[in-house]
Amino acid sequence: MLEIGPGTGQATLPLAERGLEVVAVELGERLAALARDKLAGFPNVEIANAAFEEWTPEGRPFDVVAAFTALHWIDPELRYEKPARLLRQGGRLAVVKTKHPAGADPFWAEVQEDYDTVVPSDANRPPPAADEVEDLRDEIVATGLFAEPSIRRYLWDTTYDADDYIALLDTFSGHRVLPEPQRRELYHRIRRRIGPRPVTKTMLAILHVARRL
Repeated sequence: MLEIGPGTGQATLPLAERGLEVVAVELGERLAALARDKLAGFPNVEIANAAFEEWTPEGRPFDVVAAFTALHWIDPELRYEKPARLLRQGGRLAVVKTKHPAGADPFWAEVQEDYDTVVPSDANRPPPAADEVEDLRDEIVATGLFAEPSIRRYLWDTTYDADDYIALLDTFSGHRVLPEPQRRELYHRIRRRIGPRPVTKTMLAILHVARRL
């Protein structure tokens, strides 16, 4: 199988542990190096450091092309066309889209006040209800390259203390590009809002599996 954008290999590892042969194409040089280190014990896994749009495979077509939260980074002109081209007849495209929906913890609505104060934007809004998050069904079918996808939704909760949550925020590109004074003030307000209590973040993963026509 081919994996687009494995990052550090978080999803690649369980695939390798199940004995699958995986070629994973990662744009980031440092991420590719981390993935190679993580998967060094699996000779059935190859990590290619390249832009997926420019990468050329060797050998036979793939049974599966998978993208776990990475497909939206691919050039729209090639996002579905190239995976279809790399799949064997009847092969499958597997795409996971993730979203942070509203959960039981009121923190996610309350924290919008901090964003509105420090980084005001029309994009500042509480997370949507899980059943309001759209899947990629129409987008996939509209390509004319794939059959109607099978879709499954998975919800889970993760709990963070203030330090862990601030560390998580600092991995998000939208936060990292903020000017240092704004980022520092935002993190200060969020840390103060969390205080000693943990916060629980609900996550939604939507799995789409579509057969190449």
